[in-house]
Amino acid sequence: MEASTIIYSTAAVIGTLIVALFVGLWLPGIERKFIHARIQQRVGPPLSSPGFMAPLKFFFKETIVPNSPLPRLYNALPLIGLLSVFFILLFLIPQMYFLGALTSLMAIIGLLKIEELVYVFMGSLSNSIMSLSMPFPDVVKGAKHPNVPKAFLENLSAMRAFRLIAFGSFPLYIAILVPAVMTGSIFLNDIVNYQQVNGPVLFTLAGTLGAVVFFIGYMILLNEYPFAILKTKADVIEGPYMEYASKYRAYVYITRGFLMFTLGALFSVLFLGLPPNILSWSILINIAVAVIFPIFMAVFSAFSPIFTFKQFYPVVTGISLLGVLAMVVAFF
Repeated sequence: MEASTIIYSTAAVIGTLIVALFVGLWLPGIERKFIHARIQQRVGPPLSSPGFMAPLKFFFKETIVPNSPLPRLYNALPLIGLLSVFFILLFLIPQMYFLGALTSLMAIIGLLKIEELVYVFMGSLSNSIMSLSMPFPDVVKGAKHPNVPKAFLENLSAMRAFRLIAFGSFPLYIAILVPAVMTGSIFLNDIVNYQQVNGPVLFTLAGTLGAVVFFIGYMILLNEYPFAILKTKADVIEGPYMEYASKYRAYVYITRGFLMFTLGALFSVLFLGLPPNILSWSILINIAVAVIFPIFMAVFSAFSPIFTFKQFYPVVTGISLLGVLAMVVAFF
């Protein structure tokens, strides 16, 4: 490979990642300031607060030692989640398609599963409230009965996270496979090339159905209303990352915005055939999708209550069946 090609590819990859991180820092503010606040007729936070100023503030907070059986692993989990999203976006960049299997849909789904799985461990490895020893037992069962396994309050969020990754993520993964069925390949390079020749998958019946399912899966993965079962304030307050403080909580904030951009870029690749590349005009489409999705999500969630499991399961089942229908249509 020529030196100029290496420099070009390196610049494209680094530049794209920087743009993604910068845009991602503002997406939570766009969602909460311009949509949620306006619909609910309130002022709302400053545009920079949710995604940019909040993590910056937490980086300067005091680091505390969590009450956890594995404190180092517990504190590493937010960074593991952030890195999994980072690698998803990295493998979406066309200059990385030479990596073969790592730039396939199976690799993308696997990395998304890692991002989901960390929330299970966050809840299961947390044994206190706000990392402090409280004057009362932080247990929900087994406190007075030694033969009953102890269950801490935070374990409720771990159970919710497990249910979410075991069932709630089906719509997104089914939608991801719709372009693969249509193009006959699970490799991103083949999916992009197919759409360069035949037009965007989005403008087909299967693609339109798949896009609807993808968007619902997008909301579920981001735990937004009405699918915010991961952090229902009635019993687990802020969910599995309730006890994270200082830089570890900052990683949680950064990951959410970065995931918003990455999922928007994934949609652009799969349904529009436009991978993220700072040296191409397609990056403008990626940014537009990354901004439009939170806006639609905010409009939808602003009028929605939180689903209980009795409501969550049938809705997810129906959306998943719609995704299966899209896959069947894609065969023809």
